[in-house]
Formats: sequence, C-alpha cells, structure tokens
Amino acid sequence: MKNVIAEIQLKYNNTRGKEDRIKITDSRKAYDTFLHLWDLDTIELYEEFKVLLLNRANEVLGIHTLSKGCISGTLVDLKLLFVVALRSASCGIIMAHNHPSGNLKPSEVDKRLYEKIKKAAEYLDINVLDNLIISKYGYYSFTDEGL
Repeated sequence: MKNVIAEIQLKYNNTRGKEDRIKITDSRKAYDTFLHLWDLDTIELYEEFKVLLLNRANEVLGIHTLSKGCISGTLVDLKLLFVVALRSASCGIIMAHNHPSGNLKPSEVDKRLYEKIKKAAEYLDINVLDNLIISKYGYYSFTDEGL
C-alpha cells in the first residue's frame, strides 16, 4: 500500500502593478470598490459574502467571493476566509455582504460573525478594517457605526 500525501502550496500571483492599485481610504471607497465588482443583476436576488484583500498601505490586492447563498443568508467558513487572506499575504481585510431585501441594518448573526472574525484575525495579525452590508442604493459600515 502506497502512502499518499497531498501537496499544499501557498501561492499568490498579482499581475497588477503598484500604480494600478486602488487605495481604500474610507468606507465609501470600499463600498464603491465592492459595488463596481458586484453583479448588480443578482444583488437583490441572493446573498453573497466577499472580502477585499489589502496590503499594509490599504491598497487592494484583490477581491474574493467567499460564498453565495440564498435570499435570507449565506454561510461563511472562517477557515476559507483566512486561507484566502494568508495566500495573498494580506495585512488587512474588508468584508461585505448584501441583503437582497435592501435592508441595511445588521442582524444579530451579522454582528456575532463580525466579532468572531475580528477575534480570529488578531491571532494572525490581520487587521479587520470594516464589514459592510451593501445594496445598489447604499451601505452600512460597522466601523462608521462604532461596531
């Protein structure tokens, strides 16, 4: 019987130069960046969770769609979230998800998940800069609201 061991590679390939990177300076810039990359035909149809990956200067390294769900929610696997952040050598992250209803008020589940992610990120020295709830027409920033 042959032993099989999986090979795991940590690899990040960014083809954009530093001069092309978007710098996130506030929640509005983060919202505009997310909205530009969101499929506006489905934003009111089902919930998605995305993460903006940032370097130490808060320049965007990339964006990753972590999950797509249904009308009332989507699952977020913290292990996958941090695999993406670590593979890109991100120093900071900004998360966003949409509420298909257009209601921008965070649920208790949203608040608990945000706290759980922030706590886990501390161990990895990854700054959780914000969590946005977005729609076509506006956004809610956890950071702006003191959460």
